[in-house]
Amino acid sequence: MKQSSLNAVYGWLLLLPALVLLAAFTHYPALTTLWHSFFSTPKANRPAVFVGGENYAAMYYDPVFWQALWNNLLYALITIPVSVGIALAMALWVDRKLAGRAFLRLAYFTPTVLPMVAVANIWLFFYTPQYGLLDQIAHLFGFANTNWLGTRSTVLPALMLVAIWKEAGFFMIFYLAALQQIPPSLKEAATLEGATRWQYFWRVLLPLLMPTTLFVLINALINAFRVVDHVVVMTEGGPDNASTLLLYYIYQVGFSYWDTSYAATLSVVLLVILSVTAFIKFRWLDRRTHYQ
Repeated sequence: MKQSSLNAVYGWLLLLPALVLLAAFTHYPALTTLWHSFFSTPKANRPAVFVGGENYAAMYYDPVFWQALWNNLLYALITIPVSVGIALAMALWVDRKLAGRAFLRLAYFTPTVLPMVAVANIWLFFYTPQYGLLDQIAHLFGFANTNWLGTRSTVLPALMLVAIWKEAGFFMIFYLAALQQIPPSLKEAATLEGATRWQYFWRVLLPLLMPTTLFVLINALINAFRVVDHVVVMTEGGPDNASTLLLYYIYQVGFSYWDTSYAATLSVVLLVILSVTAFIKFRWLDRRTHYQ
């Protein structure tokens, strides 16, 4: 056997454990979910039967699904750019020579290591009407009490704030690592050429950070559509489904209503949304990404 063939076999053998895990825990569940979405939910004395597209038709006429989808799209549209922008700003700040820089980095990263259930309970105290931290601060300026989690107009922004507070420090670590790989000579050369700080950031720094930005955006997208734990703890989708997000609705349908086939249908839609959005991001951002 030729050396090139041996190298190919050796390479595939190295990839085999990862391929098995990927197929077993990603591709097979996705295909199984798609398959079950075309069947009815099995009951104790009634096996599942093929129903074709009935579950998708029911989803089309389901107002809660559309409300959850709209809430999730709005949630992603706001939390992703805000958390990524704050993460980049924090990384640029703590990358400088500052007194207490290590403590500042730790303070920014601390929310990331906290479990989401613990974070949700902390913010429940902040949002408690009359006695919570936010209302206590509002009282100092003469504002009335606000039921942040019990009002349709404020409950979703309240959840967004929790997610931004927790995720910005996580994304900051990736930007900080990328910034430390950029040689200082680039900034010195740009300064000698008369570039301002803004020109150096926009023309030099940001293009070099595009691989990290692409990675962070994909992770932020996934995080925005897999939100369920702090919704369960803080609002349970209320009031009147104003804070129901897509994954929480899937969890509710599958484990509260025990309609597993309809939950599989909703999961397929979620997978399609994530796949299409990720593909668009790769197609659009990869043209602007420069790998070293």
